[in-house]
Amino acid sequence: MFNTKMPMRDMFGKALLELGSKNSDVVVLTADLTDAIKTTLFSKAFPDRFFQMGIKESDMVGTAAGMAIDGLIPFVTTFAAFATSLANQSVRVSMGYNEANVKLTSSHGGICVGGDGATHQSFEDIALMRLIPGMTIVVPCDANEAYNATFSVAKYIGPVYLRLGRIPTPVITKLDDRFEIGHAKVLREGNDIAIVANGMMVAFALEAADALASDGIQARVINMHTVKPLDISVLKSAVDECSAIVTAEEHTIIGGLGGAVSEYIGSYNPIPIERVGVKDTFGESGWPDEILKKYGLTANDIANSARRVLTRKIGRSFS
Repeated sequence: MFNTKMPMRDMFGKALLELGSKNSDVVVLTADLTDAIKTTLFSKAFPDRFFQMGIKESDMVGTAAGMAIDGLIPFVTTFAAFATSLANQSVRVSMGYNEANVKLTSSHGGICVGGDGATHQSFEDIALMRLIPGMTIVVPCDANEAYNATFSVAKYIGPVYLRLGRIPTPVITKLDDRFEIGHAKVLREGNDIAIVANGMMVAFALEAADALASDGIQARVINMHTVKPLDISVLKSAVDECSAIVTAEEHTIIGGLGGAVSEYIGSYNPIPIERVGVKDTFGESGWPDEILKKYGLTANDIANSARRVLTRKIGRSFS
């Protein structure tokens, strides 16, 4: 369905380099992961604004918060599992409590980190970040959106968590597409059911919509790239017009996108909903395609969830 795949982190690195050339206040900090998170270009172009902090994630966030308070725009870069767990106290207090203008950027978010396994797979990072008052959370769906999101994050005033994946993912947006924090994008229209997704799961949602269309089911596909704050306007329209929703995320179904959408639906207008994501479990090593299939994160899983939700909505089976 999609001809081109590209790692989000590659375009993040390109965006950082361009930001650095345009704004001397942009600085980058990393924890021994320069190549993995693609900050090499920035480090070579602006060595005086690049800080190799060693494996001291908590200290790195605290240092960045001090830089932000002094007027700089620090991008803190590390793996998602480390950014939100090892550094959690500093993220909570130094970033969150102080409302510091730090851009906490993670690579290797989610399940697709290959042989690194459970210790490096981050299923709970978005949930942890949602708990911090004032934290904005952005999860791009592809490399182009990661590029555009990086510029938006830099302009945004306040603490931000920007989550990127590791593996090449389908490119479904254009480089000149408008990106705005807090404003979701409807990628496909339909009124039978809405599929609300983010990250790499957006491509799977579009594939699922194609499969559903072959059964006469018209699915609306929403790229909810900002988990916090949610685009309530787009979500409300989906609830009112579709009356059935499936969420899809490369994250635990507890406290992430599915949790956020469910919370809104529960308080606004309870309708049938099902969450596609990692259940209450840790991960394991394996090839991405194998892991995605085992943990139920495929286009087929989304389509099957949609059929179950429609059965609850209408009262007849779509299997």
